[in-house]
Amino acid sequence: MLLQFVFSNYKSFKGETILDLTATKESELSFHIREIGSEKILPAAVIYGANAAGKTNIQSALAYMQEMVLSSLNYGEDSKKDRYRRPTPFLFDKESENAPSSFEVYFTVPGDEKGVTYNYGFSCDNDGIAEEWMNSKARTARKFKSVFYRNRKDVEFDGIPANNRENLRIGLSERTLLVSLGARLNVEKLKIVFMFFNSVEIADFGEPLLNFMLSQNIPPHITDDEEVKRNVVKYFSSFDESIVDLRVEVIKAEGDEDEDLVSIDAGHRMLGTETIKYIPLKVESAGTLKMFALYPFVQDVLKNGGLLFVDELNARLHPLLVRTFVQLFLNPENNPQGAQLIFTAHDSWLLSSGVFRRDELWFTEKKDGCSQLYSLAEFVDEKGKGVRNDENYEKNYLLGKYGSIPIMKPFDVFKGD
Repeated sequence: MLLQFVFSNYKSFKGETILDLTATKESELSFHIREIGSEKILPAAVIYGANAAGKTNIQSALAYMQEMVLSSLNYGEDSKKDRYRRPTPFLFDKESENAPSSFEVYFTVPGDEKGVTYNYGFSCDNDGIAEEWMNSKARTARKFKSVFYRNRKDVEFDGIPANNRENLRIGLSERTLLVSLGARLNVEKLKIVFMFFNSVEIADFGEPLLNFMLSQNIPPHITDDEEVKRNVVKYFSSFDESIVDLRVEVIKAEGDEDEDLVSIDAGHRMLGTETIKYIPLKVESAGTLKMFALYPFVQDVLKNGGLLFVDELNARLHPLLVRTFVQLFLNPENNPQGAQLIFTAHDSWLLSSGVFRRDELWFTEKKDGCSQLYSLAEFVDEKGKGVRNDENYEKNYLLGKYGSIPIMKPFDVFKGD
């Protein structure tokens, strides 16, 4: 499970930014807390903020880190297909524009009886990897111990077996992460980081093109496993009882290099009869298509204990449906593997729904052109007072008491200055 995601100098975020999923001392909704080793971890976080305040950039930062970990081994000097892509720094400051961007996570591994906590991170710039590090901490330990540390001059293999070190030195390049290489070379400690990021699922429904691509996402084995199809129908029926069946057909490609196409029709019961009428899934409502697109992600992370980060989860979905979706992660009975959900939203009703703890509610705000991220649990007003658990969060948020709302000014499109 993810404990913290830390990054700096990335897009609208100049300084160090921390998204913390460890539980604070807040007493409400204690059943949300998952205890692994010495850590108390939360299963969900929702991020609010005005447009252009930086919500999506948090997801983008995690996506960049994931891409580097999973793919940096392919980044050659001259390859156009797999070319190293420097992260976008904060561009409105000369010092930041030329400084490295940094990314770091603290996490635990599902099923680890030893309860070890891991810390991994790297910083990079135009020339490649400036620094990279990994540390671990046993359940009873107070401090982290180094697994490795690397900069542009040298690599220190404190916690890597001696028989792996030479191959790692030989294969490492300035644009390749050590954990990417280590996973390829089957170094167990380095595979831990690779597998953690392999369990992260990212869905961006705020981007129209990506939204369309996600809607074409097909649940694995739906074409050849009847149980998978039944589970998808059951999932649909939880929010749309009119869908009682799916008809799945594989259309063979004509060319040897072309991929087969999959046609899916949704079955609806005809009024007053037992007859089922099938219509193309693509003509269903935008909300139904979005829930279909989310299904493979939800299925994967709930089964294996991963992390799902969804941008604009509430778009095109009824508030009660969003609530039901979120409860899949908050309820331990539905989520025995400790899967986590992070999502961005604009609908303020979630703030007053009693669904979330204060340390699960996060806000982004721009000050002096820089995005900032903070939780309701750590927020204090001008008088130094924090937020009580009996406050009307939604009302106070819309009144601007917690910041993170757009500053509206009247305008007339038919008049000039």
